[in-house]
Amino acid sequence: MFLRDHVARLKIGMTVLRMNLPAEFNTENIQQLILQLLKHNAHAPHARIRLTVFRNEGGYYTPETNDISFLIESEELTNSYDLNQKGLWVDIYGDIKKPINKLANIKTGNALLYVMAGLAKQSMKLDDCLIVNETGTICESINSNLFVVKNGTVFTAPLSEGCVAGIMRKQIIHLATENKILTFESPITPYTLLNGDEVFLTNSISGIRWVGQFKQKYYTNKMAQFFTDKLNRLTTPTSTF
Repeated sequence: MFLRDHVARLKIGMTVLRMNLPAEFNTENIQQLILQLLKHNAHAPHARIRLTVFRNEGGYYTPETNDISFLIESEELTNSYDLNQKGLWVDIYGDIKKPINKLANIKTGNALLYVMAGLAKQSMKLDDCLIVNETGTICESINSNLFVVKNGTVFTAPLSEGCVAGIMRKQIIHLATENKILTFESPITPYTLLNGDEVFLTNSISGIRWVGQFKQKYYTNKMAQFFTDKLNRLTTPTSTF
């Protein structure tokens, strides 16, 4: 889903990392390669696609080339977007803060911060951990963007707070605007969560996952269900690139 947005984000990241962009590296060509892979692997109608771009070898910390190669992988999924039946239990991971810089919004292979947060989640027996940036505000979770709902208004951290520029985040903001739901991009603090009516997480694979508990606060999932229904009414994946 939303392949054109994924490719556009990828190209922005490649430009920031000074990778050369071949002319044939475009949405149409990538879509054809994905369809060939899905056919070859017999992964249909639902599958997870991972497109990884990497700089060609040579030079260690000082690259000898900025030319790129890429790898496309597929993994079969069982269904479309289904909202989780039980709300997630989340808390803050504060041992390592995420820096705010021009690399913060890029989805890269450097996942050490998220791995450490994942280990903390495991040790605390949580469903997810929330990542804080260097100023102490909450920017995202281990693998998702974060939304808070208060009195029917939706809040999410702006990209200037250091969160990944999530494709599903973009779609939720678009759907909110389309359905005349007031939406603000503003810093998220623990107080924001404790004062909210709903909290939900978004990514392209899971769609929306609603949070049931943060510390001693419990949440509903009415808005999360609304957006999940809207996502599932969109057209088929191959026609929405």
